[in-house]
Amino acid sequence: MSTKRINGIQLEKMIRNGLANLEASEEEVNSLNVFPVADGDTGTNMCLTLANGLNTAKSHTEAGAYLKELSEGMLLGARGNSGVILSQLFRGMWVELSRHALIGPGEMRNALIRAYRTAYDAVACPVEGTILTVSREGIEHIRSQITRSTGIDTILSMYIAEMRKTLAMTPQMLDVLKEAGVIDSGSLGYILICEGMLKYLYGEVLQSSDPERYKKTASAGSEEYSSFDEFSAFDDGYCMEFLLQLMKNGPYDQRFNLTSYIEDLKTYGESIVAIRDNMRVKVHVHTKKPAKIISMSQEYGEFINFKLENMQIQHNEHTEQVVLTKSQKALATVAAINGDGMKSIFERLGYCRIIDCNSSMNTSSEEFLEAINSVSSECIAVLPNNPNSLSAAEQAAKLYSGSSRIVILYSRSMVEGYFALALDVADSTDSEYRLSQMRSGIKGVTTLGVTTATRDYAGKDIECTAGERIVMLSDELYAKGSDTVEAVLDSFSKLEDMDEKEICIMFRGANADDDADELTEAIMNRYPMLEVTVEDGGQDVYDWLIGLS
Repeated sequence: MSTKRINGIQLEKMIRNGLANLEASEEEVNSLNVFPVADGDTGTNMCLTLANGLNTAKSHTEAGAYLKELSEGMLLGARGNSGVILSQLFRGMWVELSRHALIGPGEMRNALIRAYRTAYDAVACPVEGTILTVSREGIEHIRSQITRSTGIDTILSMYIAEMRKTLAMTPQMLDVLKEAGVIDSGSLGYILICEGMLKYLYGEVLQSSDPERYKKTASAGSEEYSSFDEFSAFDDGYCMEFLLQLMKNGPYDQRFNLTSYIEDLKTYGESIVAIRDNMRVKVHVHTKKPAKIISMSQEYGEFINFKLENMQIQHNEHTEQVVLTKSQKALATVAAINGDGMKSIFERLGYCRIIDCNSSMNTSSEEFLEAINSVSSECIAVLPNNPNSLSAAEQAAKLYSGSSRIVILYSRSMVEGYFALALDVADSTDSEYRLSQMRSGIKGVTTLGVTTATRDYAGKDIECTAGERIVMLSDELYAKGSDTVEAVLDSFSKLEDMDEKEICIMFRGANADDDADELTEAIMNRYPMLEVTVEDGGQDVYDWLIGLS
């Protein structure tokens, strides 16, 4: 059976299979390496680079979230030219898929295109006949053949076949390969990774022959560095620690004096600790000019060990945590949810205490009260997400005896709750502003629920028979059809303000048929200006919950 979409967990397993497949042919790839120098380590560099990403990244159900950590780990652990380019290919995939929980055929096609473009941009002087060419032609030769019904396994199979064709031509593109009579090693390494990913989809799970080897590859600097970027201030400088061996042999100054050395350190830094033990000097200093201190110290000797840390990152992380703590103290959210996917989505949107409901979504006052009591905040916003739970939420607010201010936001569906949290300004400490934003999110969305009629029914202006696909609006039968696409398009056509809608988000239920691609394509063909997104909600009752805004 063809695989139409994959999540983050599946993607991780595919990539691990890719590493194992590359590892099995590591020496073959090493033996081919003649560019840019014949150092025979391309396969090893690519293995270690990919392994560092896998060791760094935490498992995520959402593909975009997993790729973010994987690509960061690969960049930090990238080895050699081939490793750097490999990390950029995966970085391009993450950039394209950063907001996607699931990868369908369209997303896979776009990710592979963004991958090679990102890799090209990262190389100062791109050379054809390398992994750049192979990855580019691999997707460009098949992109027009990929439709919404094409399986992920089919895409990878076509991609690999085209890359293999280009790989065979690399000696004609690059003289150094032609002279050595070999194909490009980095390209082969990348193809082996992709083949391993495809093997996983076909049920062939591979194991690393030496998993202990990669436990040593995780970079010491693989922490999350999102708190420091090109717009950050740099006020705190570096923390330097090193052990300096004073030298007697060579062109070193023999007149080292600790007191004078400390005075020189003061020119470039502060928080100085310098201790001399015979011919070694232990130094700690905070500075914005590490190069000056390095140069000054090397006049007397060489470093035995050395540590340099960006203190601005530590400061920013602390500041961000303080801001986050203050914003959570100002306003927290309680939301009633059904479905594992929905739970993950709501937690992703912000600090939110989840009430895990059953399929009816009829949350009791006791459940609301228990959730409210578990949160410490000046103001607690409650999202009932069901019209039948509004009174229970109100009753819980009356029964609450704590010091927090309880505000019921009258969300009548999980879709309304989603848009409320999506518009929340999570880092703000102005609770009134945040509440107004959340209310505007609820007010501006239309919710449609798609399911199958379990019996004949006659509504105000429409009738349905058991087995028909129906669409509900505000708990009223609104549209119907022989299949999901017909019913949804019928409901869209009836909305008076449909032409004003710009966003369509569809949450797939636990029992939904695999018709997301057909449904998405039909909507985009009918409404080309509508931005359509599919999320895996996992909710019961409704096969599809659709939000239009």
